[in-house]
Amino acid sequence: MKQFLLTMAGVFAGLALFFIGIPFLLISLVMSATHPAATPAASVLSLDLRGGVTDQEPATVFGLFGQHSMSVMRIVQTLHRAQADDRVKALFVRLPDAGIAPGEADELRLAVRAFHAAGKPVYAFSQGLYPVGVITSTYMLGAAADEFWMQPGAPFQATGLANQGLFFKRLFDKYGVKADFEQRYEYKTAVNGYLYDDYTPAHRESDLSWMGSVYDSAIAAAASDRKTSPQALKTLIEAGPYDAADAKAKGLVDKLGQVREAEQALVNRAGSEAKLIDIGDYASNGAASAIGAPVVAVVSAEGDIVTGPGGASVGSQNIDADDVADALYAAANDKSVKAIVFRESSPGGSDTASEEILAAVRAAKAIKPVVISMGTYGASGGYWIASEASAIIAEPTTLTGSIGVFGGKIVFGPALAKFGVDIRDLSVGGQYANADSPTAEFTPQQRAAFAASVDRVYAGFIQRVADGRHLPPDRVREIAKGRVWTGAQAKDLGLIDELGGFYQAVDKAKALAGLGTQEVRLKAVTARRSPFEAIQHAFGMADTSLHTLSAAAELLNDPRARGLIDQLSTARLQSQGANLLAPVHF
Repeated sequence: MKQFLLTMAGVFAGLALFFIGIPFLLISLVMSATHPAATPAASVLSLDLRGGVTDQEPATVFGLFGQHSMSVMRIVQTLHRAQADDRVKALFVRLPDAGIAPGEADELRLAVRAFHAAGKPVYAFSQGLYPVGVITSTYMLGAAADEFWMQPGAPFQATGLANQGLFFKRLFDKYGVKADFEQRYEYKTAVNGYLYDDYTPAHRESDLSWMGSVYDSAIAAAASDRKTSPQALKTLIEAGPYDAADAKAKGLVDKLGQVREAEQALVNRAGSEAKLIDIGDYASNGAASAIGAPVVAVVSAEGDIVTGPGGASVGSQNIDADDVADALYAAANDKSVKAIVFRESSPGGSDTASEEILAAVRAAKAIKPVVISMGTYGASGGYWIASEASAIIAEPTTLTGSIGVFGGKIVFGPALAKFGVDIRDLSVGGQYANADSPTAEFTPQQRAAFAASVDRVYAGFIQRVADGRHLPPDRVREIAKGRVWTGAQAKDLGLIDELGGFYQAVDKAKALAGLGTQEVRLKAVTARRSPFEAIQHAFGMADTSLHTLSAAAELLNDPRARGLIDQLSTARLQSQGANLLAPVHF
C-alpha cells in the first residue's frame, strides 16, 4: 500500500510538472533570451531594497525564473562596474522599513561609499524606519548617501537593537515532552529554548555582547558618514523616537519629500538628459571582461551546510557540500586561476558536510591562495569551512566563531501517550540501535556513547581552528565554547585576519598571489545544477515520475517535451545519492 501511494504521488507530481512546469520553463527560457534595453548615455541607477535581499543569487529552481530580488553580491559587483562606467551618473536607493541583516548592510555600505568616492552622487530615500529587526543597520546604510531623504510624516524609530528569545521548557513540562541534548559548551545555545524557560547567564552574556558590538559598529559607521561623533549620534538616536520633521531638525536626515521629488532631484543633478533605470536592467547588460588579465576565481555558498541534495527543500537556500567542494577543486585545478575568493554566508549545519568542504579548501590552498569573504554569517560550520584558508576577511558585524557542537533529540512519546497515541520501539542489533527513538531519554550507556561522539567532533573543531589560525589549542578552547562573536571581536581574538567586504577579499587574494595592484578578471566557478537538474531536485522527482512524464510525452507525440524528459532522466542518473540526518550539528 505504501509503495502504491508513493507511486501515485510520483505520477501526480510528474503530470503537474509536465503540464505546468515545463511550459513555464519553456516560456521563461524564451523570455530570458531577450536582451534588455541599452543603457542610456546618462543613467541614474535605481536600487530598491524593500523586497529584501539574500547574500547570493538563489541556487534553487525558483532562481531560474527571476522571481527574486537582486542579491547583495550581484548589487556590489554591479556597482563596482558602474562606478567606472561613464554612462552611469548617480545612484538612488530606496531603503526598507525594517532592518537589514548587519553583514549585508555593511557590504552594501562599502559599495555605496566606493561609488560615491568615484565622484558619483548617491541619494537614499526612506518611507519610515520602524523598530523591526536590526533597524540601526538600515539607518547606517542611508547615512552613507550624499543626501538622506525621508517622506514627510514618516516615523524615525531607529532607537536601538532588540532581540527576543523563545523558550518552550514550561510547555514541554506541562505536556511531558523532554529535550535530551548534549552541548559543547555553555555558549552553544541553539537548543536552549528547549532546555530552559529563560536565558542562562552564558546565553545572556553572549547575546548582549554580539548585539552591543553590532549596534556600536552601526553607530560608528553612521557617525563617520554624518560627520559627527559616535557618542553624539548614539545619544541623539536613543532619545527618540521621532517623526521625519524632528529627524531632519536634529540632523539625522537631510531632506523631506515624496519619492518622486527625491528621484527627480537626483536626475536633475545627473544632467538634463539623464534617465532613471533599474539596477537589475543595468546588471543584465553584462560587463566587458578584462581580456588577458589574471583570473581570480569566485566560489559562492550561502545557507545551511548539508551533505547533498536530500538536505535541501523546495525554495530553500542551502550549501550542498558536493557542489561547493567540486567548485573549489575545479578552481584549484584551473591553470588560468591565480587565486580563489570563497564567499560564504552560513550559520552552520552538518559536521561531515563541513569537513568535506574544508578538505576542498585545504587541497585548493596547497595549490594557490584561498581567501574567505564572510557575509552575514561565518559561524559554527560556517567557521569550520573557513578555518584553514589562507586568510579570512569578515565584516565588522559578521556573526562568526560559534566554535561548538550540539546534538540530541526531543522525547515526545510520553506526551503523545496522554492523547492516546502510542509509539512502540522495535530494534535489532546493539544497544545503541534505538538511541534516536523519541519514546525515551538516552539510557546511561547511550548517553555515554553519544556524548563521546560530540566530544570527538568538538575536539576536531578545536584542532582545525588551532591549525588554521596558528593558535595554541588551549587558547582556542578559551575563546570557543560555542560563543558567537562579531567580525570586529573575532579580529581582536585572531579568528579572522582583516575587516572588510568582498572587494577587500579580492585585494587580499591578489596580494597573496603576488599580483600587486594589477587589474584582475573575476570568474565565477560553480557546480550548480542545470535547469533540468534543478527542477528534478526541487520537486524530488523519482524514477516513477520520470517514467510518467515519458509516457505522457509519447502519448502527446511532442518531440520538444521528449527532449526535456531525456535531459531530466540523464540528470537523474548522474545525481543518484542519499542523505542521512547527522546526529551532531553546529
